[in-house]
Amino acid sequence: MKRALDIVIINWNSGDQLKNCLDSIVETDKDNFILERVVVVDNASSDGSSDYLDFNLPLEIIRNPQNRGFGVACNQGAKESDADYILFFNPDACLYKDSLTKCVAFMDKIENSGVGILGIQLLDQYGIISRTCARFPTLSRFLSKMIGADKIFPRHCRSHFMTEWDHKQSREIDHVIGAFFFVRNNLFKNLGGFDELFFVYLEDLDFSCRARQAGWKSFYLTEAQAFHKGGGTSDQIKATRLFYSLRSRIQYSYKHFNALEALTVLVGTLSIEFLARILFAIGKLSLSDLSETFQGYQKLWVNLPRMGYDRWRDPL
Repeated sequence: MKRALDIVIINWNSGDQLKNCLDSIVETDKDNFILERVVVVDNASSDGSSDYLDFNLPLEIIRNPQNRGFGVACNQGAKESDADYILFFNPDACLYKDSLTKCVAFMDKIENSGVGILGIQLLDQYGIISRTCARFPTLSRFLSKMIGADKIFPRHCRSHFMTEWDHKQSREIDHVIGAFFFVRNNLFKNLGGFDELFFVYLEDLDFSCRARQAGWKSFYLTEAQAFHKGGGTSDQIKATRLFYSLRSRIQYSYKHFNALEALTVLVGTLSIEFLARILFAIGKLSLSDLSETFQGYQKLWVNLPRMGYDRWRDPL
């Protein structure tokens, strides 16, 4: 019997990218699975990108009156899923002809029954392989990223992003990027979905970490490929993107590190990294980088008193 697949896409002002994404789903092969649902969760887009979506797909659209964040929206889209697999797919990505059939075939093999999360090789508009996999963060890796040492001395100070690896070999890894996050539905349901504490960023990494703790593997498959633009709609709001990335890092640390390590991440983010970003912006003679740094950190400082709350869900 064929396996069933649901695809969940979170949309926020993605313009024509969403339509291109859905077109690619129409065109991709579906020989070895049944595509039960394609769910677009629109997080209060103002550009009309989720309007007039007429595709030959089992399409469902959920419209949120405000931006509820990525994790919440993913959980909304997956809530009614009875499929064997769920693909969380970015609107700035497009499938190739065999992207999904190769994923289903891989996950269906008995020898891969311990793989809970699958990622594939993502190519940019120039056909260059994007280095998208990551290790689980540690205190030293976060500190390396704070001061930019992972960029200045990439061979000696590696961040949790696996940028030193060319991504040309299939292998088990810690984490695959959330832009193409192919997961067993029973695993997703058993873990309670994405932790909605994370508004955006690191909710997928947190899920991968919890899956590993539950005994599941994550795997990167190069035999399957897809297009991914990268950056996506967050390029429109770089200061806000910085705020959420820093805040998610602090949240992740307080969830997965001990108290002293988490405090070190908090203090380092607010002091060392702030200074490093200012110096890098001055060195580049970039007023835009300087402005985005100040704006992003201003948002972070305003939100710090809410550290004790269970939910930080400010709209973008």
